[in-house]
Amino acid sequence: MAQLLMPQATAVWLVDNTTLSFAQIADFCGMHPLEIQAIADGEVATNIVGQNPITGGQLTAEEIARCEADQDARLQIRLREDLPQPKQNRSRYTPVSKRQDKPDAIEFLVRRYPQLSDAQITRLVGTTKQTINAVRDHTHKNSTNIVPKDPVLLGLCSRDKLNAEIDKANAKVKSKEAAMEKARANLAARDEAEIAAGDVSS
Repeated sequence: MAQLLMPQATAVWLVDNTTLSFAQIADFCGMHPLEIQAIADGEVATNIVGQNPITGGQLTAEEIARCEADQDARLQIRLREDLPQPKQNRSRYTPVSKRQDKPDAIEFLVRRYPQLSDAQITRLVGTTKQTINAVRDHTHKNSTNIVPKDPVLLGLCSRDKLNAEIDKANAKVKSKEAAMEKARANLAARDEAEIAAGDVSS
């Protein structure tokens, strides 16, 4: 069986760019679903640049679409004799002149879009979770001079990328709210059933 190149970087890309389940990604990358969950939550692999398995020749867009449509399906690695050699992933470079703008951009995102996860802000601005926490907690060394500024206007990310991350964060919030509402409804139904059963027995 062909071996997957850079499994963790591939997992990062699949989490960010597909609607595949954690189980599907874990199976394809040879990882545990909890590891994929941790990547999605921004707890691990925050500094790893995602590796696109389509351009790497190990998956096709059609194969991904097939498995997105069927959560029980499993991705099949593309068998090729001429699989490309792993490319060196380099951290996103930000010119020195723009690095001082990152805290301003972080402050803007934290205030304007609190639903964004640290992992999403990291991807947008090219920063670290430690810096995000320092800005949020006002413990950053330059806290007194930080002014919220749109990262798009600062040239740190594109408007399309920012909107995509916001849409993804909003979808997660709605999903959690729906799950909580369902749990409350189930609890209320159980309570009503217990009350009804008590009335009958009495």
